[in-house]
Amino acid sequence: MTATAPLAAATEPSGAALAATPDALGRRPSGASKAASRTSLFGVAPFLLYTGVFLLLPTVLVAIGAFFTRQGVFTTSGFERLLSPASITIFWTSTWLSVVTAVLGAVIGAVVAYALSTSPPNSLGRRVFTAFNSVLAQFGGVMLAFAFVATIGTNGMLTRFLQGAAGFQVDSGFLSSVPGLVAVYLYFQVPLMVIVFLPAADGIRREWRDATVMLGGSSLVYWFRVAGPLLAPSFLGSVLLLFANSFSAFATAAALISQQTIIVPMEIEAALRNENTAGLESYAQALALGMIVVVAIVMSLYALLQKRSARWLSR
Repeated sequence: MTATAPLAAATEPSGAALAATPDALGRRPSGASKAASRTSLFGVAPFLLYTGVFLLLPTVLVAIGAFFTRQGVFTTSGFERLLSPASITIFWTSTWLSVVTAVLGAVIGAVVAYALSTSPPNSLGRRVFTAFNSVLAQFGGVMLAFAFVATIGTNGMLTRFLQGAAGFQVDSGFLSSVPGLVAVYLYFQVPLMVIVFLPAADGIRREWRDATVMLGGSSLVYWFRVAGPLLAPSFLGSVLLLFANSFSAFATAAALISQQTIIVPMEIEAALRNENTAGLESYAQALALGMIVVVAIVMSLYALLQKRSARWLSR
């Protein structure tokens, strides 16, 4: 054996080392791939368990409960009541309220998000404003209802100020009406739109506007031919997200309106708490199942639009 033989034997990788080393394309051998997939599965197991217990299981229970009474007897009375004119009116009111707040919140929030995207990304003002919107997007329920009652309610501060300074009287039933709910819902819809739409607005590059101007295009051409088509999927997806957020809101409306049920979540509560009419449990489950179907369709469309907009946002 020559003198270089021990050196070659020491530097040559063994069979086990070759088996564990990725090839030129970065691919791992099958054993390592299986181990990595098992590790990934263990990592997502808590999330899958959480989703199954708190999302899938309640959905299955609601779907089953819509066809059975509390005593376990099969019935379709819940869906018969669901298709009644009164229930259809409540669904229409919820849909109309959600559409109006989603569109208004999206338009206002998109303008604010685009204005915010023109500021330096790491500026103090932008970070503070973004954090402030993150807080307002989660501000709802009884606290938000109390804030509006204390401001523009019958004895609210702004109501008394306007009455004393200008003789203007705010309608005492405004907050208990659908237009009043629109005003209240916009308080958290607009900040949510700012948070959701800001990444898309940040994806618009200044070079695209400069190129449009150099080619003789106006601002109108830029928005309708360049920025508009690029932002459209994200904008429509954000509208759908705001619609689902408004459609499922309950606590704020319940705190403001106590004598009537004008949206679906309040009708579900009324059916579950009703002690005068028997057999409303299946009706409440049917209402909940209808809400689940509507929100599932909306969120599926939202996921498709987000997938499309991610093609250029990731570039």
